[in-house]
Order: sequence, then C-alpha cells, then structure tokens
Amino acid sequence: MLLYLCGKPAPGCRVKLVDKDTEGNGEICFWGRTVFMGYLNMEDRTKEAFDEEGWLHSGDLGKLDKDGFLYVTGRIKDLIITAGGENVPPIPIEDAVKKELPIVSNAMVIGDKKKFLSMFLTLKVNQDFCQRSGSKATKVSEIVATRDEAIYRAIQEGIDRVNSTATNRVHCIQKWIVLPRDFSISGGELGPTMKLKRLAVLEKYRNEVDSFYKE
Repeated sequence: MLLYLCGKPAPGCRVKLVDKDTEGNGEICFWGRTVFMGYLNMEDRTKEAFDEEGWLHSGDLGKLDKDGFLYVTGRIKDLIITAGGENVPPIPIEDAVKKELPIVSNAMVIGDKKKFLSMFLTLKVNQDFCQRSGSKATKVSEIVATRDEAIYRAIQEGIDRVNSTATNRVHCIQKWIVLPRDFSISGGELGPTMKLKRLAVLEKYRNEVDSFYKE
C-alpha cells in the first residue's frame, strides 16, 4: 500500500485538481451524486465550498498519477510558499522524516516566505535507535542537553536520505533543531485531536525560527 494513495474515483464521482503547481499538486475537487448538497441552513458556507459548476472544493491538496490514482499531499492552509514563490506541502516531508527516523516524535517544516526550508524536531525514547547509532543515552533530556553526537549525526544522515528523494532542492531541509520538549496539548502545540498548530509553534519558538535565517 502506497502512502497517501486514495485510489481511483468511485463510479459516479469525478475528481479534478485546480490551481496546480509545477509539481502537479492542486486543490482536490469532487463532483457527482456522492457529494453532499450543502450545509443545512448555512448558505454562505455552501457557496464557499461549491463553485458555480457544482464542484466541491475540499481544501485538500493532491496529485494524480498517470494511471489516474489520487494522492493526498496536505491541506491548502498548511501549504508553505517560499520567498521564491515555490509551493511546498509540508506533511509529506514531515512524514518521510518520521518514517526514516523512528526516534523523531514530531517534525514541523518551516519556510513560508523564507529562502529555504528548515525543520523543528522533537524526540521520543527509542533505545534501539540509540544503540544502533552508537549512543548510550536512555532519555531524551540527555540527548538534548549534551547534543549527543551520535544521535545528531544519525538524524542528519536520515534527513540527507529524505532530501535525496526530493523532486528539487527547494523541497530539501537545509537546517534543523531538536526542541527540548515534545509537542503537546497542554503546551499549546497540538489541538484536541492532536493536530499540529503550526502558527502557535512558530510564535512559541520565534527566536529559534529567527536563528535559522540570520544572515
């Protein structure tokens, strides 16, 4: 099973992508009898969701392959637009880093209106990863406090592997930092459904963001 693969549209349902970027990512729109008719007693929201031709604009980003299979690559509101005008969906990059590095608990790409991408990382205890990397650390606090050389080297190697699969250099992570604490609801970085609150993280760690982009 391929990551993000949703398959082909069901019979009676049509799918198209609008406002596509150079990578083929666009907003996923649906049309057909399987699509709901609108929001009950909420005409304004219905008009926002549907265009004049009856297409439902989902707010999700996706791409279609040559065989017509649909892949979801993120949400429009999460889309990063770099200083050079390149559109970068952050979620596939974040998920790739977490898959490559099992010690990573949360990853967040930064780069809106910036010249390059950087990343915040939080860690979780993973003794197997530590041992394979040549580290004797048993706690995240030890890794962060000492900037454990073996772990940091392994993280950089993992990010390098993710970068090697990027479609172009714009999608590569050039700088990263391990934050001292994991994201949480109580800390304000996660919502009640455990969804990442990107703006809250950027505000909370504003100094760290600035450090990435100092000339």
